[in-house]
Formats: sequence, structure tokens, C-alpha cells
Amino acid sequence: MRAGPADVRLSDGVMQPRYLIERAREAIRGRIHGVLPDAPYAGVLAALAIGDERAIPPSQWQVYTRTGVNHLMSISGLHVTMLSGLGFALIYFLWRRSARLTLWLPARKAAAIAGVSVALLYAWLAGYAVPAQRTVYMLAVVAVALWMGRLTCASVVLSGALFTVLVIDPWAVLAPGFWLSFGAVAVILYVSTCRIAPPHWLHATLRVQWAVTVGLVPLLLALFQQVSLISPLANAFAIPVVSWIVVPLTLAGVIPGLGLLLRLAHAVMESCGNLLEWMSALPAAVWQQHAPMTWTVVVAVAGIAWLLLPRGFPARWVGGVALLPLLLVRLPAPVEGAFALTVLDVGEGLAVVVRTSTHALLYDTGPAFGPQVDSGNRVIVPYLRAAGVSALDAMVVSHDDSDHSGGAASVLQAMPVVMLWSSLADAQALAVHAGSAQRCVAGARWRWDGIEFEFLHPRPERYEDQKLRGNDRSCVLRVASAQASVLLTADIQQKSERELFAGALDRLRSQIMVVPHHGSGTSSGEEFVERVNPDIALVTAGYRNRFGHPKEEVLDRYRALGSRIYRTDLEGALMLTAAADGRVDVARYRSIYQRYWHAPSSHWDRYDDDEPQ
Repeated sequence: MRAGPADVRLSDGVMQPRYLIERAREAIRGRIHGVLPDAPYAGVLAALAIGDERAIPPSQWQVYTRTGVNHLMSISGLHVTMLSGLGFALIYFLWRRSARLTLWLPARKAAAIAGVSVALLYAWLAGYAVPAQRTVYMLAVVAVALWMGRLTCASVVLSGALFTVLVIDPWAVLAPGFWLSFGAVAVILYVSTCRIAPPHWLHATLRVQWAVTVGLVPLLLALFQQVSLISPLANAFAIPVVSWIVVPLTLAGVIPGLGLLLRLAHAVMESCGNLLEWMSALPAAVWQQHAPMTWTVVVAVAGIAWLLLPRGFPARWVGGVALLPLLLVRLPAPVEGAFALTVLDVGEGLAVVVRTSTHALLYDTGPAFGPQVDSGNRVIVPYLRAAGVSALDAMVVSHDDSDHSGGAASVLQAMPVVMLWSSLADAQALAVHAGSAQRCVAGARWRWDGIEFEFLHPRPERYEDQKLRGNDRSCVLRVASAQASVLLTADIQQKSERELFAGALDRLRSQIMVVPHHGSGTSSGEEFVERVNPDIALVTAGYRNRFGHPKEEVLDRYRALGSRIYRTDLEGALMLTAAADGRVDVARYRSIYQRYWHAPSSHWDRYDDDEPQ
């Protein structure tokens, strides 16, 4: 490294609006953490004040998700509307007491400007997320209609806000918050407008809570595969506590000299959080299931629209019946003697899910991306839930490289694992979350639903060799039906490949193989590739990874044998089904779910299902 002059700060800041906003957000964050150092709910207060959701620990997010109050723990549309209403009421109260001001501008118009200004300022401090945007635009539409004396129906206001959001940010449709926020408002307007007589406030509140809880079930199951059953009760006390007490105290407490209000807000939030933690721990707090089929979601939405019709409409109970397919129709599972193999796209790493008729196995857990973010909680667990896998009968962590073991802890914490197989020296640290743990050794085998599972490597004595690299201690697993087989090789190198010739030569031939070590030049020796002779070679690699995997000379060895090559870096997740008669079908994620932003590849048509390479 060359020595050079130290960095010199040229300016204290850039005098532009967005930079000034960021400096204000930073000052507020520093104020909160300065008044509440090491306080458990300081992150929640920061999220409520400036939208800093990253300050909330994952353990607290899990509690809020299970209880259905996660929408409250950041700057939501409810909070923006509440503060905008306070600004409107204050200016309206003061403005109409001045004859001069009222003659210059009617009080309601002045109050409308104030309300929108407060909402915009608060949304800016929040980072201008989709829920805040939606609320600001909706309030702006209402303000414009009020200003022009053309205050119209609620559906037009909602449509105007929706149109504005999409014009400014068309990519907002990819955010779950877009569908949930607009969906929630649409449900509220559906059950609270165009009624003959205004209901009692308590009846209206309960009806809205019931409508939102039921109305968002299809979206929540489609997006997250879970619904909080305890959400109505949790929201019943959390909404007034957080919105009417915690948020105002937090915003007032960030003013210098009013730190006592921040401490009071934290005390209230801590009491609320303790109650939410108790509710989250209840066994029946959450309903979880597989991702529903599209037609069941459409039928459920139509059923909810019928179920929430006003009193007097006949047979509203039919809407409840329309929800049953959403909850009862199951995804098809492999039949006896067949298995499904899914190679997940986790970048430069490996994660493979094998499912039989009644069992599921996870082979490796992909890389970790940061202290709290890894393939386990970002890719593997969401996939397993969407596929209807609520527990793993076995999990294999082939070796200790972080691109294979990085997501193990997250998977173990998220769902039950009956058996943990690994070659890790410190496997007991992970085993505390599993039913039991064993080292994978050559010869260990079991049978599920007519499918044979067998470890071919490493031999027991390899664990005593301290000079052996972790890659060469990788657990090699063979999965075989009566007519088809797959070889999962992790990161074995050519030394281990030669060992397999001596110990498992008769079982090396496999119809499908996950290419060793992501297609590295240190693996896939010519003799090994010829011995396995796979019809299908699966390469797991990160797009444009720094290692240059897979190497072209390695791919040429498989092409020379006529193997069909599939790559996760070009084609996304690979989904294979091995039928009981030996037929193997391959589906590529990016061929099924094409998006215009996917990078084009000259190799796209090269790996045709019907054409050998």
C-alpha cells in the first residue's frame, strides 16, 4: 500500500435539499440514541421518527410480524395521516380567529396546505417509502379537491393516489408494501363509505379492524405465506398506544431539552413490546402454509368482496366459502418412488432442496451476506415456506466454507430440523437447534418414500487428517430412485474425486450431478467426469463472480460427454422432477418468470432441454 496524504474534509456538507434532509435525519437518530443509549426499544423510536427500520433488531421484527403489528413499527400511512390531521386542525383553529387572514384565504384552504406540508415533511424524514408516498399523494388529492371545491368520492381519491405513485415510481409494484398499503386502504374505504347512516364509532372501529384482517389474508398468504391470527387483538391495543402516545412523544422528544419525553415514549413502548412478546409466543399466534395457487387468490378476493358487503345483501356467507380453496388446496407433492430437486440461486454458493412424497432435505445453506442477512433468511426459508415445507427431516452442511454454511443458523432458527449431518468440527454449536446431529461418513444411508440416500464421502479416517483442506472433507450425497439418481458433490477437489473411485466406483454413475466446486478448475477431473457421465450437469455460481466460475475448460469436459449444462448464474433457480419411471424434467426460473431487466446472455438458447450440449 502506498503512503499518501491523509484524507481532508473539504466541506461540512452540501447545501442541497436532500442532503439537508439526510443531515436532519442523522441528527435526530443521534439525539435518540444519545438520550437512550443501549435501550432495547430505541431502534423502534428511531424507526417511528425517521423511518430507520434497520435499527430494529431481527428478534423484535419477528415478534411484530407474528403479532401483525409490523406496519406500526415504522412510519406508516396511519402515522402520516394522524400528524397531517393534527397540523390541519391546529392551523384551522388558529386561522379562523383572524378576520384579516380569513378574508385573505379561507381557513379550510390554509389548513389543507398545512396538513399536506406536515405530511410531506414527515414523509421526507421517513425516507419517502411507499406507504408514506401513498398517504402524501392521497392527502394531496384530497387537498386539491377541497381547494377547488370538488371534494369527490373516496374511490377517486384512492385512484388518484395510485396513479400518482405509479407515474413517479413504476417499480413500486414490486414492493409488497405497495399492495398491502393500497389494499388496506381500499378495504377500509369499501366497508366505511357509501353507507345509509353513520355507525357508532365503536362499531365502525371494530368493523374496519375485522375487514382489514380478513381482507388482507389472500395478499399475506401470497406474499409471505403466513397470517397472524392474533393480529386483531394485538392491533386493538397497539394502534392507539403507538400512534397516539409513542409517536407524538417521540417526535416531541427529539427537540433539544425535551429528552424526558423520549424516555417516557420508550417506557410506554417497552410495556407494549413486553405484551406483544407474550402474545407472539402463543402456539397459535400465526397461520403458516404454502404459497397459494393464483386461482385460489382470485376466488378468495372475490369472496371477501362479497363477504364484506353491507347488511341486507343476501347470502353473504358464500364469501366465506370462497376462502376455503385458499386454505385447503395443497400443492402437488412427488409420488412414491419420485423426487423433486430444486437448486436455489444463492449466488456464489450452494443450496439444494430434495423433496420426496412425505420428506424434505436441505443440502447446504448458501452464503452469508452480512451479520444479520444470509441465504437462509433471504432465500431458503422463504422458498421452503412457499413450497409448503414446514419442517426439514434432514439438513446437510457439507463443509465449513461460508458459501455453503452461511445460512445454516437462520434455517435452524426458522423451522424444525430433525437430523443435522455435517463435516464441521464445531457442529455442536448448530446442533442445539436440531433434533440430533451426526457427522456424515461414507456408507451412512437411509430410505424415504422409495428413495435411497447415501453418503459416499468422506471416509471416517479423513476427519483425523489435520492437513486435509475443508473442501476435501465435503459431504458427498447420492440420492437415487429406481430409475434416476443425483450426485451432490459440494466442493470436493480432484484428490477427493480420486478417492471416490476406490470407495464408491459402482455408485458414481448418476443421471444428474451438481458440478463440484462451482465449476472450478481444481475439480471435475476428466476421469471423474467420465465415471459419473451425467446426462444433466448443474452449475451453481454467482453472476460474473470474481473467481471466474465456471471455467470454460471444465464445461468442455461435460459437453464432450453430451451432458446438458444448466447454470444458476444465467438461468436462476433450477427445478428438476425425477418421475418414478425415470423421466427427468428441468424447469428454469428465468424461463418461466421472465423479466425485462434480466441480463441477456449469449448462452440463453444453448442449454435447450431437448438438445444435448
